[in-house]
Amino acid sequence: MKLLKVYTDTSLIVKITIALILGIIVGLIFGEQATVLAPLGDLLMRLLQFIIIPLILFTLVVGVNQTKLGDLGRMGGKVFMYYVVTSALAMTVGLTVASLFDPGSGVTAETDSTIEANEHPGVASVLLNIVPKNIVTAFSEMNLLGIIFTALVFGIAIAALRSSKEHGGLGEHIYKVFNGLNEATFKIMNVILQYVPIGIFAIIAQTVGKQGMDTILSLGNMVFVLYVALIAQIGIYVLMMVTFKMKPNQFFSQARTPMITAFVTQSSSGTLPVTLNAANRLGLSKSLYGFSLPLGATINMDGAAIRIAVSAVFAANYTDTTLGFTSMLMIVIVGTLASIGTAGVPGAGIVMIATVFAQVGLPMEAVAILTSIDALVGMGATALNVTGDLVGTSLINKTEQKHQEA
Repeated sequence: MKLLKVYTDTSLIVKITIALILGIIVGLIFGEQATVLAPLGDLLMRLLQFIIIPLILFTLVVGVNQTKLGDLGRMGGKVFMYYVVTSALAMTVGLTVASLFDPGSGVTAETDSTIEANEHPGVASVLLNIVPKNIVTAFSEMNLLGIIFTALVFGIAIAALRSSKEHGGLGEHIYKVFNGLNEATFKIMNVILQYVPIGIFAIIAQTVGKQGMDTILSLGNMVFVLYVALIAQIGIYVLMMVTFKMKPNQFFSQARTPMITAFVTQSSSGTLPVTLNAANRLGLSKSLYGFSLPLGATINMDGAAIRIAVSAVFAANYTDTTLGFTSMLMIVIVGTLASIGTAGVPGAGIVMIATVFAQVGLPMEAVAILTSIDALVGMGATALNVTGDLVGTSLINKTEQKHQEA
């Protein structure tokens, strides 16, 4: 019991850091045998997925009832604009950095893998998907956009009941139930957070064990360039925070936990409970982060955008193809659109890259080569996806505070 108390009292970031180091060591020592730890990692993913729906539903319903509808509409416009602009900016950063370092030059890796590009559903289909055919399907299929829509509709309905003379009392009772369920959900989340380091240890051990050093070294230039681009994008986030008179140190003190969790799990959606918890600890508005973060986990993929851009330059160099300005512009446009509606789960990045390559005429064999380092690049890209969501929510929260003070 004393050991358990020491564990629970230790800072979460310290536990995660130790878990990362131990996971790398175990993965390098035991190699493929480290996959025996897979069930521990699977349990973490199941726990995080288990808590996603109640977190989104209750947080958003309560948040809607703590703000004016006009304010909610204004915040929604800011969130959408931020996501579109930063996705396009991330694509540009990725292309610029990759053009400087030329990843893929001289690579002659052989592969028997074949990749087929899925047809992108298109913006219209994504927009229609916001309204689910029925509530049960939206929740069972983990349709985040559909869940957000459902929560908003019921949240607004409860707010209307509370302001009604005829049903005001009933509306208050319903709101109190949702508020209580929201608090209970965060209590459960706090327990799950205690298991996060164990799950992270297992996932990183099996990932390192599977990948090994040979894969990292053979395509090391590609991995290096990608992480340079990711760091450059984080630098842009820091500049944005400084411009808005925010303290980056304070932000990253809370953001580092979801960043590391996203890095290891390679899932923006799976990390969502941890991201929502970080937003709560940062003191952000529930009515804002209740929909901005789930929405971001679905459509805002800055890390994936950079990954697409760097992969495109890699593919061009691999096949000795020159990317002109028009081709790069097409990559930015198609890549930005492709990131919308792509599931924030492990493996989605490769499908997205294949989709963009098919649209701009880049070779699919290059995608097959990139699958060998899918986990390594997917980790960094997912961590940036989550960081971008939190940065945007924090910046918009800052502007809303100024609006309320005015």
